[in-house]
Amino acid sequence: MTDIRRQTDRRLERTILELLDRRAPSATICPSDAARAAYDGDDDGWRALMEPARRAARRLVTAGEVEITQGGSRVDPATARGPIRIRRTR
Repeated sequence: MTDIRRQTDRRLERTILELLDRRAPSATICPSDAARAAYDGDDDGWRALMEPARRAARRLVTAGEVEITQGGSRVDPATARGPIRIRRTR
């Protein structure tokens, strides 16, 4: 893994946790919220951070920090397909 990728991964993890800290304990965010917040430009370049944001969320699940949900129910991040939401672990 390159140093730039590692820095991006850590930045996305921090961004996810910071966004959740600013919301109610039961609130969720979309990976796109983290991608947009972590992106340094004004165009649609944040879209390239979508999969890295999803990976960051999966790492945070492994660390016990967050849960990934679909339709309001917790799902296994390894098998989740389609739109997901991220929330603090309950």
